[in-house]
Amino acid sequence: MLDILAITGPIYLCIAAGFASVRWSLFSKADMRVFGKFVIQIALPALLFNALASRPLGEVIRPGYLVAFAVGSLVLMLGALWFAHRVQGKSLTESAYVAMGMTCSNSGYVGYPVMLLLFGPLAGVVLALNLLVENLLKLPVLLALADAGAHPGERVSLGHTLRQTVERLVRNPMIIAIVAGFLVSLVGWQLPSVISRTVTLFSAASGGLALFIIGGTLVGLQVKGLRRQVSMIALGKLLLHPLAVWAAVMVLPLLGLPAVDGDLRAAAVLSAAMPMLGIYAILAQRHGFESFTAAALLATTAISFFTLSGILWLMRHSPGWLSA
Repeated sequence: MLDILAITGPIYLCIAAGFASVRWSLFSKADMRVFGKFVIQIALPALLFNALASRPLGEVIRPGYLVAFAVGSLVLMLGALWFAHRVQGKSLTESAYVAMGMTCSNSGYVGYPVMLLLFGPLAGVVLALNLLVENLLKLPVLLALADAGAHPGERVSLGHTLRQTVERLVRNPMIIAIVAGFLVSLVGWQLPSVISRTVTLFSAASGGLALFIIGGTLVGLQVKGLRRQVSMIALGKLLLHPLAVWAAVMVLPLLGLPAVDGDLRAAAVLSAAMPMLGIYAILAQRHGFESFTAAALLATTAISFFTLSGILWLMRHSPGWLSA
């Protein structure tokens, strides 16, 4: 068990340090937003570009991983939408945020540091693939459904939704970095050493600082009075999502689709087992659902220490469950 704690321990100690620094007023929550802007605008884009540009294109394009991660996530997303909307009677907007909490992982702030400890340089590729699925598929669909539920009398325009999605993507520094990294990898251009080292310096700042930010943003969030809904979202995110992706990893090759090879199998399942994205409550704020989403973010991040440790233990001691 000590070797598992050697992986998860530093992750959550960094989160705890961020929490303590805000709780004891060393930094403010406003400082966390500034740090977060640096990570999102500079550090993570540098990391993504460096990870993709420094590898041959064949090592970057992993269709099996993309399909398995997307299919597993979409199956759970549709199931969560149906259950919340039809069975529990929630509005379409609230159901969209329930599904978002269950299926949209914190690939950058929590997932990447975990992958870096486990898989080394492969972590950057995993992060890029995860972000493609999140930003091109899951988030656009869920945000469109949330808007549709908030304006039930209005017809949802596919063209308008696509236009909004494209506008968000072209302004997203991480998506820009992914595209630029793919292009450099495609043409086989070797970056000048001064540029490569500069990018590497910025990318090295992303891991620990991202975790520190997560801890700082959790200060002040409360779960009181929302335990039932928070428990459902936490169960979906930390257990059902990795189970759905694992099933996709194992079943899709039997249907003739590309297989997920080697460490990427474990990376896909672990990516799904991460707590939800850090801006979950911020996205929900526009429709007035920041209370239960913030509570779910707090609880799921805390519980994920135990569930991630459990999944890592299972991978280490029962590796056959990831075998084809």
